[in-house]
Amino acid sequence: MNLHYNQSYSREEIANMLKLVYECVECGMYSVSRNVNRQENIDFINEYNMRSEKIEAILNNLTVDDFCHTLQNTKAGYEDETLYVFVPQVELFEADGVAIKVDIYIKTNIMNTSKGNRMVVISFHKRNKPIQYAFR
Repeated sequence: MNLHYNQSYSREEIANMLKLVYECVECGMYSVSRNVNRQENIDFINEYNMRSEKIEAILNNLTVDDFCHTLQNTKAGYEDETLYVFVPQVELFEADGVAIKVDIYIKTNIMNTSKGNRMVVISFHKRNKPIQYAFR
């Protein structure tokens, strides 16, 4: 596992973090990155024809057992931010209607703003690297 990955969390700490995720989704205070640097997110969402309701359901169904690790943001000016990585296994439907299980790599950042917490889902795509779950 990468030396920059941190799994030193209790189940309670991750459960509390997930409460923030659920609150952000419920209040509509979240976004999934879909810029030129996040083509993998765009392609994944389009491949499975995901509407916002499906994305919200996936985020709302994240569990402590889906948690893998945190890492520090390496983007200039954002080094103080902690990014949380989850990899749930979700049933999705291919274009021909066939259901398949997909490991979704989800990397989030929750920021405290003047309007409350806001979540940016930086990564939302098929798992493309080996992962280790913290609590499985």
